[in-house]
Amino acid sequence: MNETPMRARAVVDLAALRANVRTLRARAAGAELMTVVKADGYGHGAVPCARAARQAGAGWLGTATPQEALALRAAGDTGRLMCWLWTPGGPWREAVAADIDVSVSGLWALREAVAGARAAGRAARVQLKADTGLGRNGCQPHDWADLVTAARKAEADGTIKVTGIWSHFACADEPGHPSIEAQLTAYRTMLGHAEAAGIAPEVRHIANSPATLTLPQTHFDLVRTGIASYGISPSPEVGTSADFGLRPVMTLSAQLAQVKRVPAEHGVSYGHHYHTAGPTTLALVPVGYADGIPRAASGAGPVLVAGAWRRVAGRVAMDQFVVDIGDDVAAVGDEAVLFGPGDRGEPTAEDWAQAAGTIAYEIVTRIGARVPRVYLHADGADHTEGADRTEDAGGADVLSEVSVAGEGAGTSS
Repeated sequence: MNETPMRARAVVDLAALRANVRTLRARAAGAELMTVVKADGYGHGAVPCARAARQAGAGWLGTATPQEALALRAAGDTGRLMCWLWTPGGPWREAVAADIDVSVSGLWALREAVAGARAAGRAARVQLKADTGLGRNGCQPHDWADLVTAARKAEADGTIKVTGIWSHFACADEPGHPSIEAQLTAYRTMLGHAEAAGIAPEVRHIANSPATLTLPQTHFDLVRTGIASYGISPSPEVGTSADFGLRPVMTLSAQLAQVKRVPAEHGVSYGHHYHTAGPTTLALVPVGYADGIPRAASGAGPVLVAGAWRRVAGRVAMDQFVVDIGDDVAAVGDEAVLFGPGDRGEPTAEDWAQAAGTIAYEIVTRIGARVPRVYLHADGADHTEGADRTEDAGGADVLSEVSVAGEGAGTSS
């Protein structure tokens, strides 16, 4: 079989994602589970990850934008699906027609949802969002009565059905933070007002990934799990992925593009912020900030090369960076592993987050379209015999070999 190696690739283990979803469902026994696949599945690929989550029992999917939700419908998803980040003039009619639950945080959005329902000729499935203290989207308590009254009127008119009352935590990743109980109290109060006014939501929900893992009193009818579904701890100070029974889903690697000996005091990369301490070997990793490698990790980002951890030598450039491997031996084409589950001693996304002064959410989400995604176990089987089954970035199942636009062909690993 002809194989064209890839410059770089992000291998996405869908069996690990399914296992994570099952683990999270067990954590929230008694509540339904929503797998959040916004931002292209946190960089992992929305459609393949959505399919895997459904296979593992996720009753709901969640997206930020309506365009993301409509893309899932176009790909064949027919289950419960919610999107929450709307702006005026959005595709309300299309979302209503596609049976997508739409979030409403104010009267303007309710008016547009009603108009979309009338245009679609069917009732809109609406979830009212309460701002219980996060201060982003959601209806403030002093405006809540007006929104609830208007929503009840629209229900009576037959243009909407209020399917959910929901909110979002600000500090659920910091157990014991006083805002958690304050938000929970505000949520219960606003929920109680809506129910007293005659609204009977199908689902009540406030729990995100950290709340799902550490705050069982917040589970209500539904939990929304984003980053935890992809095997990354939302609260690394509280517990690692392994502590929570989760496995990172993405492994990012690249082929070495050059290996060369250089003398002592040789400058490396832009600005010469790194100079070699003595005669040494430099290895070139052909990914950079255009691929999502954080420039803020210059001089610090960890990479497994030639069996050992190395640090980025000097600045991360747009398309490449360098590691100093000393007198160790490597060859052009050898694998450099930036992050993965850690099974082979490679760094994790959390290690990169610490190096860049950010969070692991950003590390995986920012990996760009130039890096092909290669999907393992896309057929729903968590064990394979012989060749792994993979799925290409366009969603078509293939065996062993996967073609990716712009990068030729490669193989599953």
